[in-house]
Amino acid sequence: MPGIKTVLIATARVFTGVTLVVSGFVKAIDPLGSQYKFQDYLAAMGLSNTAFEWLTLIAAVLLSTFELTLGVCLLLAIARRLSTRLLVAFMTVMTLLTVWIFFENPVQDCGCFGEAFILTNGETLAKNILLLAVAVFLAWHPMQIQRCLSKSNQWFVFQGTVAASVLLSLWCLYDLPLIDFRPYHIGADIKAGMLVPDNAEQPEFETTFILEKGGERKEFTLENYPDSTWTFIDSKTVTVKEGYVPPIHDFEILSPDGEDITESVLNEKDYSFLLVSPNLKYADDQNFGDIDRIYEFCNDRNLPFRCLTASTEEDILNWQNLTGAEYPFFFTDATTLKTIVRSNPGLVMLKNGVVVGKWSHNRLPNPETLEKMVKKTSSQEKKLVKKEV
Repeated sequence: MPGIKTVLIATARVFTGVTLVVSGFVKAIDPLGSQYKFQDYLAAMGLSNTAFEWLTLIAAVLLSTFELTLGVCLLLAIARRLSTRLLVAFMTVMTLLTVWIFFENPVQDCGCFGEAFILTNGETLAKNILLLAVAVFLAWHPMQIQRCLSKSNQWFVFQGTVAASVLLSLWCLYDLPLIDFRPYHIGADIKAGMLVPDNAEQPEFETTFILEKGGERKEFTLENYPDSTWTFIDSKTVTVKEGYVPPIHDFEILSPDGEDITESVLNEKDYSFLLVSPNLKYADDQNFGDIDRIYEFCNDRNLPFRCLTASTEEDILNWQNLTGAEYPFFFTDATTLKTIVRSNPGLVMLKNGVVVGKWSHNRLPNPETLEKMVKKTSSQEKKLVKKEV
């Protein structure tokens, strides 16, 4: 019967290994999401620069590959001494990073588990402290971790894991994430995602007033607001308690003249198409012919086709000159567009506010495929109506 120490080592190994595998996998299937998170960190440090885009993308792929591979090595007891030492070094760096995040709050979510599990900065710090303690424990007893594979098989599994992780990330860059954890996944009702329940917890705010009297400045709240002999200078409001935030809280479509058409777009009963591009200046223009054919398909069937972007008028004009685009352009927040589809540009198919289809610019559907989708969905709706009658 195994002793307590053996059980603790096995439990720690499995716990840490599974955590790293899950963390690495959700990053590997969404490398652009990890890249955006890296860019958020750089922006918080004042290092935001387009020159870092390729570097942040490479860093995103390397991080997911490292986590996934290290997790597999721990689970299968591959290179036990090296794996546990790398684990301690990695968790030390991550813990120090999350200490900074916890106190400075440069980002709302560290991105440890991509979009799959959202942790607060406090929860992230607690998780990393626990993992660091477990890592030190494992590194103290590396050779007591029970080996699962022979040395020759260990090398094969190691190489296979690295290759599989990199190839997975590359495929998801070419296409779209294999699993979409975002609130705009296929089948998502955008209108429902924007609703706030009647009994939802409301946010709480605290306002501080800065007033002056006789050359002396003091801060007051509503509870101890002074008399009229004090002169108002300034005020500041901070959030004391976060209220309920709906999954979709920043989806807005504006016309070139500033009109909000969000509601009308989401209430369109027939199919509609959104070409999504956060920044047309950096959008891939190799498949503009496929986009034009989809636009013609929509015109022939009187289906709305819009391009949503956060680009400047100059970039929109350049895109039109380059591709001959005749479809209308509308404006949406860049972060929202990056969340909707991990492709620049990407295509989204809606029906009554529900996401019916999503495609990368590398795998755009042809008109025949869209025709089949429309007919199939229409026949399913007719059968549903008959059953209800």
